[in-house]
Amino acid sequence: MNGWLLTAGIVAAVTTVIHVIAGGRSVVRPLLGSEVAAEPRRTLHVVWHMVTADLLISSVALLALAFAAAPSTALVLFIAAQYLAYSVVFVTVALAADWPRPLLRLPQWMLLLPVGVLALLGSR
Repeated sequence: MNGWLLTAGIVAAVTTVIHVIAGGRSVVRPLLGSEVAAEPRRTLHVVWHMVTADLLISSVALLALAFAAAPSTALVLFIAAQYLAYSVVFVTVALAADWPRPLLRLPQWMLLLPVGVLALLGSR
């Protein structure tokens, strides 16, 4: 068993649950009730569900890889790269906003970054 990948998988699974519950309340419901035109509103709704699927699939993959006799290094590195890239995007967008304490207003990177780092450590 690979403890790094197990921990990454658990954090990724928790992130998925938080995404579904908190994201549903604080992002999807307001989005669907907004005055944004129908096509971009539905496109963003689809993108939210695509992220949900990605988080879920990568969580399951990390957990399976943690118990694999010979985990695929390429797959682990791919998942690590995804989570690290997601973190960079959240930090970049947050810092570009004209908000006080922007990294706390868009805190998703705080869950995504550890998964990427843990997966990277587990790839060795």
